[in-house]
Amino acid sequence: MTKRIVVCGDDFGMNADIDEGMIVLAGMGRLSAVSCLSLGPTFVANAPRLAALDADLGLHVNFTEPLGSGVDADLPSLSRLILRAYAGRLDADWVDQHLTRQFDAFEAAFGRAPDYVDGHQHVHQLPIIRDRLLRLLKQRYGARMPWLRQTAPGLLCGIPLKESFKARVIGALGAAALGRQARDEGLRTNRRLLGVYGFEGGKRRYADLLQNWLFNARDCDLLMCHPAKDSRGDSAMARQRRAEFDVLACPKLGDWLAANGVRISRLPLSAR
Repeated sequence: MTKRIVVCGDDFGMNADIDEGMIVLAGMGRLSAVSCLSLGPTFVANAPRLAALDADLGLHVNFTEPLGSGVDADLPSLSRLILRAYAGRLDADWVDQHLTRQFDAFEAAFGRAPDYVDGHQHVHQLPIIRDRLLRLLKQRYGARMPWLRQTAPGLLCGIPLKESFKARVIGALGAAALGRQARDEGLRTNRRLLGVYGFEGGKRRYADLLQNWLFNARDCDLLMCHPAKDSRGDSAMARQRRAEFDVLACPKLGDWLAANGVRISRLPLSAR
């Protein structure tokens, strides 16, 4: 039986190199979902090209990454956000204001609701943000709500300890509660999350990890990635984004998919 997985590119709208990489990969059928930073500096300019492709378009909810829009200057670091969320010290009105701006910007660019919602650095699963997000989805979309990215780790066979630990930590920060609330509201989710690693190691390491993730994949899992084309940045993250693009664009990926009985797909309507 063929296993259908969502391959999801994160951070569209952050810069032109990222946007171009995702547009190219989606056009090749190597991405089936693209998560958009709707207040990012390049989002509006490049959204029309993305809209023409066969991929689910998602809102990448952002509460940690200032993108130069002015309205996000008050965003905390991820660690501070996590502490405030679990201490019950996130102001609901503040959360609502940021969510509303991001949903409004997404709808203005695409003329419709997002196909799904996830979070930059997985913040959509945190307490208070999670509750306010689900409240907004019900208010805006009623019975036709987008699907949600589930963050519980997929199978970890062959995955090194460092990457396995990071995947479990991400899941522990809210996957169970998110899954429970999604089921209660009748929302679809992917089954499990693949693709967690430390964003380092170049093409060879990413290729090795990718083959393990494909081996571990189960039907309706989601593999996240962060590719960019012709990344000109000097940072380690910029170099690794280019490495991801090169691996995802290479002809060998087709062989790896076939060997593991995997097909890249948009999330099936039957998924829960």
